[in-house]
Amino acid sequence: MGVVVFERDHPRFMYWWLVSQYKNIRCMASDDARDGLNLEMLGVIPCPLPGMQEQQKIATFLDYKTRQIDRLIEKKKSLIEKLEERRIAVITQAVTKGLDKDVKIKPSGVDWLGDVPEHWEVKPVKFMTQIIRGKFSHRPRNDPAFYDGEYPFIQTGDVAQAGKYVESFTQTLNERGYFVSKEFPAGTLIMTIAANIGDMAIINFNACFPDSIVGFVPEDDVQLNYLFYMFVAMKKKLMSTAVLNTQLNLNVDRIASLVSVCPPVEEQFLIYEYLDLEVNRIDSVKRKMEDAIFSLNEYRSSLITASVTGMIDVRNVKIPKDVD
Repeated sequence: MGVVVFERDHPRFMYWWLVSQYKNIRCMASDDARDGLNLEMLGVIPCPLPGMQEQQKIATFLDYKTRQIDRLIEKKKSLIEKLEERRIAVITQAVTKGLDKDVKIKPSGVDWLGDVPEHWEVKPVKFMTQIIRGKFSHRPRNDPAFYDGEYPFIQTGDVAQAGKYVESFTQTLNERGYFVSKEFPAGTLIMTIAANIGDMAIINFNACFPDSIVGFVPEDDVQLNYLFYMFVAMKKKLMSTAVLNTQLNLNVDRIASLVSVCPPVEEQFLIYEYLDLEVNRIDSVKRKMEDAIFSLNEYRSSLITASVTGMIDVRNVKIPKDVD
């Protein structure tokens, strides 16, 4: 690893100046495997150099202000984590206990379910839905001769980035690709079983996908949207069944053998309608927190640049003496 030492300047000021130049430096990096830089590249970047005393003042100001911003970002990240915990708790409660607090309950005999409403069925997943694995039989999978056609081809990343629904895609198959894959109809619930395992969503359009994704076709007594929330509640249990080869994978047979709970269809409708409202409320707050974090990071970056380039004068800014 190469190290560049800057002499005759305040080290914290140089640190903040380099932070302000991060994007430029990354763009200047060579294209070799080490993604390296050299002294000549760094040497041509213009660097304003105020006097040592002002460098000290700028560095102290940025140490103080960025610490404030970073703490605020961490608080918002912590809130997002709590919102996600709340989201899972709301879904799990509704899926396993129902909406009627006065309903009679019975032991399910299943650890992750606990007690469930007395009139609900407890049965393996394989009796609630068909599980159909995706397909792309050609190897290597990234052969360009099979892509860039008219058929949407869903990847695990598309599912990970989706909410309840997959509404967009980044890759398509041509006729050759379509021939070695399998198309699933719009409205299919899909789940990733490799890479980022256990992510799930409903596709809003006909699409193909590889064998790292499975599709679920619910039985007549199971509503698609309830099945989606049921699997969200089961994710921790699903993860515990994952098999480690070169990476974690979910086994289709193990998914099928897991036991869950099945309310009457009319209750499934009530449960998923309730969860759509509650989850949307939680996700709305979560998005606001994510937007706030983005804005704070943007502000942090602009504050650093403005300070080290003299766009703002921080010489007379008062920094509390008790700041560590």
